[in-house]
Amino acid sequence: MQFFEGLFTLQSLFTLVMLILLQAVLGFDNLLYISIESKRVDEDKQSMVRNRGIGLAIGLRLLLLLIVMFAIEKLKTPFLALHLEGLFTIDMNVHALIVLVGGVFIIYTAVKEIFHMLSMEDLGEHHQAGPKRSVGAAIMWIILMNLVFSFDSILSAIALTHNFIVMATAIIISGGMMIWLSDRVANFLKKNRMYEVLGLFILLIVGVMLLAEGGHLAELSFFGHRVEPMAKSTFYFVIAVLVVVDVVQGRYQKKLLALRAGAAAH
Repeated sequence: MQFFEGLFTLQSLFTLVMLILLQAVLGFDNLLYISIESKRVDEDKQSMVRNRGIGLAIGLRLLLLLIVMFAIEKLKTPFLALHLEGLFTIDMNVHALIVLVGGVFIIYTAVKEIFHMLSMEDLGEHHQAGPKRSVGAAIMWIILMNLVFSFDSILSAIALTHNFIVMATAIIISGGMMIWLSDRVANFLKKNRMYEVLGLFILLIVGVMLLAEGGHLAELSFFGHRVEPMAKSTFYFVIAVLVVVDVVQGRYQKKLLALRAGAAAH
């Protein structure tokens, strides 16, 4: 019980609740990616891929937490510095590199899926999100991207507390919530195919946000102008606008279809 004595205090419990909420908010874009990636395997294995991928990622996230806690300064120490005054500057570190690579991959995935949807001739029920993957490959990509998405949340957690038990408990609880929600998000997108486009564009914005964040962490600048991170409030405002526009457009489209059907009947 001595191992858990730092957990059952009022301050630790309050911090735990805050961390769970933080993990839940930051995990939304992760769930979108997991849903898209799992569609690449056979339908009867998709739920297993999601659950196993998230489960393994939780264990690796705990390991990542330990590594970050002991090596946080090294992760922020530049390993590549290039300064061309007035033209281009960069001080690349491991943290920035991970975020930048994650952003590029997310943008690539979103753009590829958007073009795939536009090129589809058969919109039938058996739509497959791009070329198929093996179960192992899909789980590997879910784990890798889960770690990319979790990097900032772990750093945010360390800013709130240095209690490993509190942070590990928040990771395990939020991971359980992700497993519970993953099937529901995937089933919702499967039943409401029109929202797949919305999900892909949200994922695209997530990639842009990661690129901006990575560029800021690397102190990247072009022609004297530094790359600034996208504010979280701006990100969520853009997401809210996208959702509202999609809902309004969907309802307006239904009204137009109803009017056309009524006019055709007369």
